[in-house]
Amino acid sequence: MPDASVASLFRGMAQGVHQYLAESLRICSVYLGIAVIVTVSMGFALPGLRDQALQVHKALLTALAPSSMQAGTDLDTGTDLNADMSSAIAMAIPTAPASNATGMLGPARVAPPPKKPVASVATGPQAEALRNYISRKYKVAYDATGPLLNTVYKVSREKQLDPLLVLAVIAIESRYNPLAESHVGAQGLMQVMTSVHQDKFDAVGKTALDPAANIGVGTTILRDCINRRGSVDGGLACYVGSTGPDDNGYGAKVQAERRRLALASGIALARD
Repeated sequence: MPDASVASLFRGMAQGVHQYLAESLRICSVYLGIAVIVTVSMGFALPGLRDQALQVHKALLTALAPSSMQAGTDLDTGTDLNADMSSAIAMAIPTAPASNATGMLGPARVAPPPKKPVASVATGPQAEALRNYISRKYKVAYDATGPLLNTVYKVSREKQLDPLLVLAVIAIESRYNPLAESHVGAQGLMQVMTSVHQDKFDAVGKTALDPAANIGVGTTILRDCINRRGSVDGGLACYVGSTGPDDNGYGAKVQAERRRLALASGIALARD
């Protein structure tokens, strides 16, 4: 009898172990199946996201390549901003633009010519801090910020604009997304209304989604707006499409971001 009891005990233990192993195997199979499903789903989803990101990369790199702007050093720093142009860049697709009617000029008004602004000058460390700030806050890859800043500084000097003002407008308008489009037809980094300013893009043979062309046309419109209204604040109201001084806080947002750019980089604000 004792031998029979021991045998029965071992059989019970064996059955318990078998049930435990079977249950564990079943649970593992379930999790493995979930993992396979997730992996397959990601495989179908990620190529689309990757293709979308590559479109952004191609648009930015192609337009801001040395062939479309002056190569070499800029920002008054002696720092070669084109040195990392061949590196891969990644830019997240930001939120929708803040403005819906950028670049719609209001009625021409007689105003005294504004004082020529003193452009912000960046040292090497300040330019580096500016690149880091834009890259971190707006999810723009560091490699993309060099050619972007180079273009902004170059064009701003030509248009007698403060580069930090232009960068602030880009931040508020598109959050540095060169493919941004609003529901009313504003496009690109500076959200230019192509229905109003298509002739300016035709003149340079580019589209509004070309970053360098968009910055060039956008700064031309901004300079014209400032000349029309006689001040930077009035020019910003004109740029956003306001026919009067009330711009629903747009100018205040741009000027606040302009100050943040200056604070983050240590660049002294230009006098308007």
